[in-house]
Amino acid sequence: MRAIFFFLFAFLTLELGAWGFYGHKKINEIAIYTLPKPLFAFYKNNAAYIILHAVDADKRRYLIEDEACRHYLDGDFYERALPIDTIPFYYKEACLKYGEDTVKAHGIVPWHIQTMMYRLTEAFKTKDITQILKLSADLGHYVGDCHVPLHATSNYNGQKTNQVGIHGLWESRLPELFNREYDLFTGVAVYCDYPVKSTWKAYEESYGLVDSVLAMEKKVSKHFKPSKKYTFEKKGNTTIKVYSKEFSEAYQQAVGTMVEDRMRSSILLLGGLWYTCWVNAGQPDLTELKTDVIPANAEDAIDEENSKEKLKGREE
Repeated sequence: MRAIFFFLFAFLTLELGAWGFYGHKKINEIAIYTLPKPLFAFYKNNAAYIILHAVDADKRRYLIEDEACRHYLDGDFYERALPIDTIPFYYKEACLKYGEDTVKAHGIVPWHIQTMMYRLTEAFKTKDITQILKLSADLGHYVGDCHVPLHATSNYNGQKTNQVGIHGLWESRLPELFNREYDLFTGVAVYCDYPVKSTWKAYEESYGLVDSVLAMEKKVSKHFKPSKKYTFEKKGNTTIKVYSKEFSEAYQQAVGTMVEDRMRSSILLLGGLWYTCWVNAGQPDLTELKTDVIPANAEDAIDEENSKEKLKGREE
């Protein structure tokens, strides 16, 4: 059922993923600028690939049977309230406790981030640049998903509370409309001594926001008639129903900096995990690695003009 929803969501909105095209690419982009030297230079030189392929994991969702469960975890299946203290931190332990079929049925995103870190560390050790770039882009996607409240609940699209559509509203519509108001530059990432704990902390924070995400939408909706809550916009050659700018603005004000904060947290953790994998691999010299990556086109390129002042001095 979850996979069917994501297919319909992607079809109707022409977006793929927890944060949509914009959000996932922006998280991967800005995370590059959190990296300490010398890893920063390597990622900056390959930024076009890492940004462009930030949504590859979602494209695989409809091709690979086990892909969909890697993007979420239904916290409310295991826990009714915080803290998250009954779910094992490690996948094998969770499977022993609940059974692998049950675990996969309710999502594995925090555990899959651990798997991706192991693979990326191995790629750094062998200096396999193709895998380094691919896994770095994918890791960014799953870290982004882990920071989305509606990826932490079985009520992922408000279908249980008569709020169908809230998934796209929170994670795609708001960033698309209000991203220029967000300050996504977080400072320099640091080595994660306990990345498993850091990942689960990020997930727990997402789960803790679920009730607010839903409650604020209900509160704002009381002030909008359906004709004012929704509108129609063209996406490519398709006209689709979306939340109106007026309603979206009211919801943005209601949730405050929540969306911005979750993006910032995604960016900082992602940079830290990339850096941690590289350090754990022995800090290999990557300066001589070259590859033929897919270049970003004009719309996928890094927004250098918008970032120039804030990034001044990072390469000095």
